[in-house]
Amino acid sequence: MKSEFTLKLERCKGCGICVTFCPKQVLALDTLGKVYVAHHENCIACGQCELRCPDYAIFMDKIKPAKEAAS
Repeated sequence: MKSEFTLKLERCKGCGICVTFCPKQVLALDTLGKVYVAHHENCIACGQCELRCPDYAIFMDKIKPAKEAAS
């Protein structure tokens, strides 16, 4: 399953919780301490980043592959 991220950077305080809990190291913090998607191809759509973010700065939408979406 693939995913699409919406990042609300104005809400991100750079705590790094999302980065820590991501099992595939998809997320990282930039030089300003804001979250960004570093390795989207590694995402397994587990939702840990969205679930753990204390500031509601990350929203993840799971995208079903075309074969599954048609059924």
